[in-house]
Amino acid sequence: MPERSLSSAILGGAPEDWQGRPVWAEIDLDALQGNVRALRSYAGDARLMAIVKANGYGHGAVPVARAALEAGATELGVICLDEGVELRTAGIAASILILGHTPLAQAADVILHRLSPTVNSLQFGLALSAAAVKAGMVLPVQVKVDTGMARYGLRPDECVALAESLRELPGLVVEGVFTHFASADEPDQAFTHHQYAQFLDVVARLPWVPVRHAAASAALLGAPETMLDMVRAGIAMYGYAPAGGTGLGIRPALALKSRIARIHALTAGETVSYGRTWRAQRPTRVGLVMAGYADGVPRALSNRGQVLLRGRRVPIIGRVCMDQLIVDLNEVPEAKVDDIAVIIGTQGSDFIGAEEVARLSETISYEVLTGISARVPRLYVRGGRVVEVRTLVESATAARS
Repeated sequence: MPERSLSSAILGGAPEDWQGRPVWAEIDLDALQGNVRALRSYAGDARLMAIVKANGYGHGAVPVARAALEAGATELGVICLDEGVELRTAGIAASILILGHTPLAQAADVILHRLSPTVNSLQFGLALSAAAVKAGMVLPVQVKVDTGMARYGLRPDECVALAESLRELPGLVVEGVFTHFASADEPDQAFTHHQYAQFLDVVARLPWVPVRHAAASAALLGAPETMLDMVRAGIAMYGYAPAGGTGLGIRPALALKSRIARIHALTAGETVSYGRTWRAQRPTRVGLVMAGYADGVPRALSNRGQVLLRGRRVPIIGRVCMDQLIVDLNEVPEAKVDDIAVIIGTQGSDFIGAEEVARLSETISYEVLTGISARVPRLYVRGGRVVEVRTLVESATAARS
């Protein structure tokens, strides 16, 4: 009988016992589901769509989608057909809305995988109608109103006209109309209210469309008066609020960790990493951490970021490399090879969040989380124990009783 893989061997164990590639993400499914329940409760009578685009904001789309649906989400949101197909291939049967543009050539695949597309042209609607009739099914579609993002969607008059045209096509049913706010995460909500007023005007002109939605995480938390039939939970589901604290008790679901692979001593004057941007001012012990910008550690953390080691902060020194980074160990003299270094997450009483990493990198938490690459193993944890593992080459899931 073949030996168990590393992925299956860790099932039921503690995540810190992982012995695979020495950089990994831990996704706390209990935290994620707690966030979904909190947001679902806050949304009142509105349905909750879990946004799992961009590989579930870096957390892994399939396990996140399953956990969110278990916790009360009623449907899922993705950005493209491939993301929807990934969920269907994994056996997920819930309604899946493609929020972004779908090329005309993919109309038949939309039908094949029972996805709900956002339709932005009559030409695409006609292609979907023909494919749906041929398949003998009725396809739910949605239309998007551009109320001020100047991104995907149609101007109000154009959107109303398209919805009325789609209504007449066989094989299609217009189940939803939606918009997206440009600045709902800012203190001044004037433009949000301006957009909302435009959207309500469209809604009034399409009274036969059953589902209206406008609020994503920022508006759900900052402008709850914009909640209609459904809300779209993205970053908040993963434990971060677009505009800071919420009072809802949501907490980050992801930690990014690595291990010390080598410790060595530098003499005063020696330099570290590409460009020799850091020079030892005294004898210094340094540690090699096996994580770099190809894993999702921003290069902008060079000489300014920190990691947690034995519950204390140690500075990243020199430039972050593609696959590795170096830390100063002088303040943690007891550090040894194989110690866990926390890049994002909690260790001891300290915490480094994606928001802190984003601030140092002059970006946003969304980019930090979605930047965690596919080659980073994901360990899914419930009750402190690993229940699922996904790597580039294999996956394993604990059997459910």
